[in-house]
Amino acid sequence: MLLDLPQVAILDDYQGVALGMADWSPLEGRAVITVFNDHLSIENAVVDRLRPFNVLCVMRERTPLPRSVIERLPNLKLIVSTGPRNASIDGDAARERGIAVMHTGYSSQPTIEMTWALILSSVRNIASENASLRSGGWQRSIGEDLYGQTLAVLGLGNIGSEVARIGRAFGMKVIAWSQNLTAEKAQESGATLVSKDDLFRRADILTIHLVLSDRSRGLIGGRELALMKPTARLINSSRGPIVDEAALIAALAKRRLAAAAIDVFDIEPLPGDHPFRSLDNVLATPHIGYVGRNLYETFYRDSAVNVVRWLDELA
Repeated sequence: MLLDLPQVAILDDYQGVALGMADWSPLEGRAVITVFNDHLSIENAVVDRLRPFNVLCVMRERTPLPRSVIERLPNLKLIVSTGPRNASIDGDAARERGIAVMHTGYSSQPTIEMTWALILSSVRNIASENASLRSGGWQRSIGEDLYGQTLAVLGLGNIGSEVARIGRAFGMKVIAWSQNLTAEKAQESGATLVSKDDLFRRADILTIHLVLSDRSRGLIGGRELALMKPTARLINSSRGPIVDEAALIAALAKRRLAAAAIDVFDIEPLPGDHPFRSLDNVLATPHIGYVGRNLYETFYRDSAVNVVRWLDELA
């Protein structure tokens, strides 16, 4: 009977593409797959939904699995997470319960490309010009140039270093800072190491590329934003909580910053009444930095393979 087979849940498939992005046929007759296209944010509702399942396939951090959720899922045996790490899963709680946690392949390329899509769209007012044209208008703004401007990169890892390299191709001056960055490492990426305060003071475009951790959470607050030029733009394709959201909203509302282009938020999906949806100097996209076809195919293909591997180990 189907109920005797392992129950597999694929969570937060917003676009309804999970089953078409990979070959799930090796699971036929071995497991029952249920796909959820909606998102639940209330913890009790998450637990009620997931209680019957033995396997959870999660997409990035869309549905967190803290200890308070894991301990209330008595049937859970396997968590498959997309990407090499997922800070929203309590690994200790999973290990204590004997729950396996498996991961998939990953590529930074979509986020690198999305970062530059945000930068270019912001400085050339692409969204507002498109909206104007569609409503019958014509030219309504003057774009900014990138050549000769200062690109300030906060975090010069796999993504930040590539963003810096592309910035130099645009003829930008590239500066960088992070807590462990050395001058030699910065130079390898074509950037100049500066102090944290100088990074904010000198930035024409500030782009964030840090992993969210206790050390980076709230790293950019009112003090840092106050150091920035009123003509500067903040770009965040990393994680929302790295920036103090209330401080950023205040700076944008009072025009202490020219603009922000943001793909990540404290609460996702973004609430319908959130100021980022209405501020006219904000370009906001719904966390699509990693949402590219090639990476999605990698995510779902590896997820399917991981579930099959787990079933083989049980046999």
